[in-house]
Amino acid sequence: MKTLKGHNFAEYFKHYVSLVKEEDVNTALKTSYQLTKSAIQLIEEEKGTYAYAEGKWSIKELLLHIIDTERIFCERALRFSRNDKTELPGFDHDEYVKHSGANERTLKSLLKEYKAQRKSTLQLFKNFTPEMMNKSGIANGNKLTVLTIAYVISGHELHHLNILNEKYLPYI
Repeated sequence: MKTLKGHNFAEYFKHYVSLVKEEDVNTALKTSYQLTKSAIQLIEEEKGTYAYAEGKWSIKELLLHIIDTERIFCERALRFSRNDKTELPGFDHDEYVKHSGANERTLKSLLKEYKAQRKSTLQLFKNFTPEMMNKSGIANGNKLTVLTIAYVISGHELHHLNILNEKYLPYI
């Protein structure tokens, strides 16, 4: 599986990692970024609050969820890379979305924030040494390496992009 030989991680993350086809994590992050950016740019502003079913996230909420999750995983990667052995808590993504205010924002502002976050993520991972990429820690009860986190960020994004393409875009 990619360059993750010897990188043990929880079963929960295997789906996300399996969606990433690139070997190089920076290429993977750039590819998923381009795909997401292109899809979001096709959406008209008034369609941003569309949700495909009652109780499902809107397009704006989905994009902000990707941003929030990326931020949290970057913090985890940074802490693990710096040899922080503190076991990190999980986060309730539904509560984050519920209190995000995403639907009161414009798609343009969310896309701008998404671009800034990805630029920061790329810089972070670009500057990790191979030794740092191999460091690990525990978050939400799951062991992860810094390298695995990069694949999870990209794969998580691809997972939601697939949902966007299947359940949102055909109906707006």
